[in-house]
Amino acid sequence: MTSYIELSYWDLVIASLFLLINGGASLAFNLGIERTLLLNGLRMIVQLGAIGFVLKFIFAQTSPFWTIMLAIVMVLVAGREVIARQSIGIKGWAYYGLGTTTLFFVGLVGTVIGVGFLIGPEPWYAPRFVLPVLGMMLGNTMSGIALSLETLTTMANREQNAIEAHLAMGASRFEAMRNTHRQSLKTGMMPIINAMAASGIVSLPGMMTGQIISGVDPVEATKYQLLIMFLIAGGTGLGVMLASFGGVYLLTDERHRLRLDRLDIE
Repeated sequence: MTSYIELSYWDLVIASLFLLINGGASLAFNLGIERTLLLNGLRMIVQLGAIGFVLKFIFAQTSPFWTIMLAIVMVLVAGREVIARQSIGIKGWAYYGLGTTTLFFVGLVGTVIGVGFLIGPEPWYAPRFVLPVLGMMLGNTMSGIALSLETLTTMANREQNAIEAHLAMGASRFEAMRNTHRQSLKTGMMPIINAMAASGIVSLPGMMTGQIISGVDPVEATKYQLLIMFLIAGGTGLGVMLASFGGVYLLTDERHRLRLDRLDIE
């Protein structure tokens, strides 16, 4: 197998020029997102550059303390991203808490099972295994949760009359919001369903591609990618279910009334 090929900073500069295509499209069609593209591109450079040095330090320490500290930061930031992606959110810290605790639980379960029981490095908490797997779990689950909650709040706001009519006839909060809840679950699951359908034929997922480029046997890289996809699929489904159930509780009260006054509409 070929050895690892190091990239130069000029390689990255040339690759970054492709962002100009997106900026040009925004200007040509008056999309108004060129500023967002620039800021997010700079944010990505700073974040990835910083995390590279942080991971280098943590990998050298092999300490569970530093691994746990970085994992907590990752969960907190992922919870914040869930809220930031909502056009219609729910007021209060409970909404942030819902996303964060869901991500923490799903990330913990998926990482412990995937790394501790299946991959089984020595020690099992080795940061070079735990942190990448946790990052993939959080990144994909975060997207599903954000879409699920966005659908839930948007449909609840739009279907207010129908939901309140069911509640007036004695339906419980989950009975009255059954259609809204079901659509929320379906929407949150669609990204991972599409990713599984396209994997291997349309696209080679990131982890598999990285391992192949670094010289790992393609069959072994495929096995690792399948393991990660199974963990992500299960984690996304679990996360979407927990978040959507929690969202229904936040949009209603103990007397089974719809509380759209809790919505934070931009």
